[in-house]
Parts: sequence; structure tokens; C-alpha cells
Amino acid sequence: MNRKRGADEPVTELDPRFSSPDATPPAWTDVVAAMQAAEIFWLSTVRRDGRPHVTPLPAMWLDGALHFCTGQGEQKANNLEHDEHCILTTGTDRFRSGMDVVVEGRAERVTDLSLLEPLAAMWREKLDWQFEAVEGGFRDASDPSDASDPADGGGERRIAMVFAVRPDKVLAFSKGEPFSQTRYRFTRTGP
Repeated sequence: MNRKRGADEPVTELDPRFSSPDATPPAWTDVVAAMQAAEIFWLSTVRRDGRPHVTPLPAMWLDGALHFCTGQGEQKANNLEHDEHCILTTGTDRFRSGMDVVVEGRAERVTDLSLLEPLAAMWREKLDWQFEAVEGGFRDASDPSDASDPADGGGERRIAMVFAVRPDKVLAFSKGEPFSQTRYRFTRTGP
């Protein structure tokens, strides 16, 4: 994955059908702040047979993309191998307060250590998960089986794959008066 600094500025569209008459779209910076503050997202992927799969997981916003990790062989990893399209959702369980955010995009594997290192630091700082950036993804430094050398009869070295989802579209649902539904669309330049 090519590392890009910052996000492209989105085209912002308030949907008046689902917004209060006096609603205005939330600033993109407010939507980013909501994603940065969130500890849990719901990742939606599609199985090979077309059935949906949804699972909660942490995700980190960095350089215009949401990043998450998964173990090889987990259902979400298998699904992404087949179809990289996915949705990450976060928000509140309240009707009259907060903001729900839905991010649509394609999951792209992250293997560049210059990106994995700050991401591992974010997991440590925000969630106290002791990830280390290694070739291919994250290693759990707190897992004693990971610290052992398989050649010495120790545990198998497990690497969590890291993915980035650069948004194609983001929906923000502001709850409470005024209610609003806003779409942020992205046009990409370059690779």
C-alpha cells in the first residue's frame, strides 16, 4: 500500500429527505474526530457464498484511512481474500444524541513498516494492546508463544495482518435535533 499523507477533501452532500429542515452537514473534521475517538467499529464483509459477516473490532484512523487487523484464517481475512469491499461502522446506541459513521471502501493489506510502526503505537496508546510492527503485520508482544523461536520448539509465530480502508464514501448520521444524514464522497487522484 502506498502511504498517503492526509485525506482527500470529500464532496459533502446533505440528504434533505432524512435531515431536519434546519440541519447542516457536519464538518469533515468532526466526522474524522468521531472516528479517531471511537474504540470499536463493526466490520462488514461478504463470505464466498454471498452471506454477510459482521464482527466488532478496533480500528485506527491514520493518513486518510481506517486501519484494522485480523489473524490469518479468521473469517474476515478469508472474506477479504475473496472480496476486498467492506464497510466499517461506529457510533452510539442512542437515538437523540451522538453521531454514527459508516465508511465504505476496499481493504488493502498494509506491509510497509513505516506505516505499521505508528499504527502499532496507536494500538498501544489507545487500547494498551502490546503490538509490535514486524514484517507482514503485527505481533502481540505480550503473547509468550509469539516470543518463542519455533526452531527451538517454542510456539508458532503468529502475525496479525493489517488492512487499510481508504474511504470511497462515508455516511454521517447526526442524531438529536437537528437530525441529519450526510454523504462524503471521495475522488482520488493518482494511484
